[in-house]
Amino acid sequence: DGQVEENIKKEKELRRSQEELRHALAKEQQLNELKSRFVSMASHEFRTPLATILSSISLIDKYELPEHADRRKKHIERVKNNVHALTTILNDFLSISKLEEGKISRHEGLVNLKESLNELIEDLETQVKEGQNIVIDFKADKDIVFLDGQILRNVVNNLISNAIKYSPTHSDIQVLAHLESGQLTLEVTDKGIGIPLDEQELLFERILRARYVTNIQGTGLGLSIVKRYVELLNGTIDFHSVPEEGTTFTIVLPIKTP
Repeated sequence: DGQVEENIKKEKELRRSQEELRHALAKEQQLNELKSRFVSMASHEFRTPLATILSSISLIDKYELPEHADRRKKHIERVKNNVHALTTILNDFLSISKLEEGKISRHEGLVNLKESLNELIEDLETQVKEGQNIVIDFKADKDIVFLDGQILRNVVNNLISNAIKYSPTHSDIQVLAHLESGQLTLEVTDKGIGIPLDEQELLFERILRARYVTNIQGTGLGLSIVKRYVELLNGTIDFHSVPEEGTTFTIVLPIKTP
């Protein structure tokens, strides 16, 4: 009997060790997958600011005459702003655990909402396909607001970049930004390929690509990050999409004004 009990005990310990090993291997595999997708996602987030910096430097080189001083100054500011944006993104994204555990914090300050959105759209125009237009409808009872301008910029940048990516040439991307009574409503509407009905429920999950967009570059992490950013701003995000007709993302944020 003692030998049987000893064998049972050893068998239980072996099963427990095997289960712990399987669990450790699964965690390692998940971490490796996450690291790989993180690298891809970070490179995606860096692409637009880098393109803007290169574009502005090229233009600065052409504005040599004294009467071009204002244009030079404008593009120098764009370079500075985008370098700052890259630094902020890098600081947030270097620690993947911050994203996984929701530890990215807000850094609120005074932001000129209209100016910030117009600058972002101007930067994104370097990405548009032939004949695409980004059309903004801005209405606000106050231009100066108190929020984390970089997080808002990351959110809008991601949504418009997706709209550009998934929309056909010669189509408009509509951006609505309405601020009234301390509430900001942001909508980004495209006439693109839409989202399959059976995948809409899991759209904001961490790793998801719509099954028929495998030929379009991306990681499937973007909307998950957008949702987390929106939640950091105490807001909500929703969408309406019809396959082959287009998609509208709607964000509602509480906004403080000075």
